[in-house]
Amino acid sequence: MNPSILVNMEGFALCAFHKEFKMENKRILVFDGLNTFIRSYIVNPTISTHGQPIGGVVGFLGSLRKLIRETKPNEIVICWDGPGGSEKRKSIVEEYKAGRKPLRKNYKVEGMDEQSEKENMIWQQEILITLLNHMPIMQFMFEGVEADDVISYVVGLSQYKGWNKIIVSSDKDFIQLLDDETLLYRPVQKVILNKPRVIEEYNISPGNFTVARSIVGDKSDNLEGIRGAGLRTVYKRFPFLKENKTYTLEKIYDICQKDDSGLKLYKSILENRELVETNYEMMNLTPPSISPQFCKDIDFVVENFKWEMNVTGLKTISIKDGFAFYDWSHHVAMMRKIIADHK
Repeated sequence: MNPSILVNMEGFALCAFHKEFKMENKRILVFDGLNTFIRSYIVNPTISTHGQPIGGVVGFLGSLRKLIRETKPNEIVICWDGPGGSEKRKSIVEEYKAGRKPLRKNYKVEGMDEQSEKENMIWQQEILITLLNHMPIMQFMFEGVEADDVISYVVGLSQYKGWNKIIVSSDKDFIQLLDDETLLYRPVQKVILNKPRVIEEYNISPGNFTVARSIVGDKSDNLEGIRGAGLRTVYKRFPFLKENKTYTLEKIYDICQKDDSGLKLYKSILENRELVETNYEMMNLTPPSISPQFCKDIDFVVENFKWEMNVTGLKTISIKDGFAFYDWSHHVAMMRKIIADHK
């Protein structure tokens, strides 16, 4: 197997994708912050010395440390969903993200009810964001904006042209952003996707993935698709989506209108054009749904970021919040390397 195309790995080392990327190029690690935090919150049972769950923080920091060690990034960006981030898309589809199952941890804490758990999760996020602000890590959160759109904007910045970009998230929406410089690491699935792997796995190129999924829908976001349509069916009926050329929904409609075979899929797509087009609007991240002012804010931070670290601040917070046992030595060494790269 081509070492640039790895599947079902616990992690990945720098050598794992050296044939896909020019490893002499700089690298940026881009996290879907909430996606990574929730995974840690659910599976990490660490309890603070104050008797409070602190696994979301400790688990996130551990994942961060592991990926820094394995990818050796020159820069790190963490993007968070802003307050009301889903409202814009919910105004298009009211059921967007509705019906998701409540979060359930893989462990129990004696004496904690549902409200206490909710408050604890928010408390942990606040601690984590504060800790990350003491490191040479850029963080972005904007009111009314989802992390997906911020990530799309960041990886498309001209400053990072020629860089290797590694997106960390389990969200399939990011597949559409993959190109010769960008890959997606899905930690829950333990899968690494790059452009060749996506084509091999789905027979659909990243540039056409949104078109295909607008037909299929997305159950995780409660977006209904064409009944009976899956990605395999879409490829079978529209094989040109595998090409390294971006197609629009108009091409799909044209094929459906010219068909004389009577296939149900073609008829269903034409009968449900509004649904398909709405799905496309909901899923499409190119261009990202983010205001010009917020784009300017991101540009300013990227261009003027202060590459500093407050080790005392990190240790003070961990002592105050009951996880003084956390070993910061690896983080400190890795972050100092990033700082040195920018001097």
